[in-house]
Amino acid sequence: MDQLMALLYKFTIFDVIDILIVSYVFYRGILLIRGTRAVQLLKGVIVLLIVTGLSGLFHLQALNWLLNRVLEMGLFAIPVVFQPELRRALEQLGRSNLLNLSMRWQVPQDPVRVIQEVVNAAQVFSKNRIGALVVLERETGLNEYIETGIAIGGLVSAELLINSFIPNTPLHDGAIIIRGDRVVAASCYLPLSDRSDLAKELGTRHRAAVGITEQSDALVVVVSEETGQISIAEAGTLTRGLDEKTLADKLAIGLNPLRRNAGLRFFSRRVDSP
Repeated sequence: MDQLMALLYKFTIFDVIDILIVSYVFYRGILLIRGTRAVQLLKGVIVLLIVTGLSGLFHLQALNWLLNRVLEMGLFAIPVVFQPELRRALEQLGRSNLLNLSMRWQVPQDPVRVIQEVVNAAQVFSKNRIGALVVLERETGLNEYIETGIAIGGLVSAELLINSFIPNTPLHDGAIIIRGDRVVAASCYLPLSDRSDLAKELGTRHRAAVGITEQSDALVVVVSEETGQISIAEAGTLTRGLDEKTLADKLAIGLNPLRRNAGLRFFSRRVDSP
């Protein structure tokens, strides 16, 4: 009892802040890996730790020695096994406003025109059930994905976007990437999200939209070929079933760094449904 009282006596507001920060980091870490294969790997690690503890408790020397060696080797394997999650966490941390001293956004010279052209094209895609994937680059460079496509360099226009996704044309596969007010490349290949919590009806196009936003701060407009439904992806979040006005509003917010509050969302991951 005396030891407990002595501990409470030494407890300060800084200890409370310390505990809250650690709790928040653990909570965001869980959200980061939720719905990925890393969850099953983490469960395996927990089971291994429990069995190791029990083997020591019941004096199973040989088993305990073997499990301890496995855990020691596991320390070197963790960065490899959890590489996608660690990379995503560090990238999102680096993009947060907490550490951003400069805002080097790829903002179009005329964002209103670019947004209207993208919205007009999305409406045509939706009406005619044409699948489309349009990526708008922001602070994180997308050169590694641009290099997988075909260079364009033309000003953004609804006509250019529509012609690029017409079925059975050379550029209709893959994604278009927009930098500023120009279409820099078409037919680009994007990384697919491996999350298991995405809706089963979502295909490769939507998984690519989520995947690129997990690995960068890009804003992605995606149109379903099957349903004509318009969706937008940002920071691993897929918002589906957008109309013309909602899409325009979300693009206006997404392309304006002063209106986008990302300071405390660097570990956020979720999928919205209509």
